Amino acid sequence: MARAAAPKTPDISVVVPVFDEEGAAPALAREIAAAFKGRRHEIIFVDDASRDGTRAALKALTTEIPQLRVLAHAKNSGQSRAVRTGILGARGAVIVTLDGDGQNDPADGPALVDALLAGPPELALVGGERVKRQDSAAKKVASRIGNGVRKRLLRDTADDTGCGLKAFRREAFLRLPYFDHIHRYLPALMLREGYRTAFLPVNHRHRQTGASKYTNLGRLWASLSDLYGVMWLQSRSRLPGGVDEV
Repeated sequence: MARAAAPKTPDISVVVPVFDEEGAAPALAREIAAAFKGRRHEIIFVDDASRDGTRAALKALTTEIPQLRVLAHAKNSGQSRAVRTGILGARGAVIVTLDGDGQNDPADGPALVDALLAGPPELALVGGERVKRQDSAAKKVASRIGNGVRKRLLRDTADDTGCGLKAFRREAFLRLPYFDHIHRYLPALMLREGYRTAFLPVNHRHRQTGASKYTNLGRLWASLSDLYGVMWLQSRSRLPGGVDEV
């Protein structure tokens, strides 16, 4: 079957990082296509050097979903790098990100996009905040503590930066300094650049296949250095208050 033509200039690029998600990725791609049906969009899955059949399963879907693109890393580089790869390759002015494990509900994505586009130009990001978390008790407690500490230290107004479902302006993201784990600090970094952020409640689902790639201890260890680094970046920010051509 010949592949149908995909939109040449999509308005929205949905970026999904995946690593060893053969069981979840195809169904998630179909859900995203259904959620954004009727909107000019593309779907970009970034395979972060999966060891299973994730890449082949997604590639096989490109005839069924013509707006689906599959980018592949030669070696595993982490979630933040995969997200950035997708954004750099994106054609849409608005980016929507989702985690690749299927726990984020694609049906919530259009509402985040609509809220972003309805806001003023300085509104650069609308993030999801998960309600009725479908995680273990230990993970929920660790997340609650981590979010509380981060919010207090960075003053980013976000209750749940760990939610992978976000809509933001591509141009704004490209102005941010890149580092590993940046995807957890987008609200603070957007505020640092003088943008505004907002948040909406979103659904959270049980993981149906695969296993989490993170541990609570691993998150804690990474977050300590990350917090220090973002606090340093905030302390070194100097905004011009506006730019006029004279």
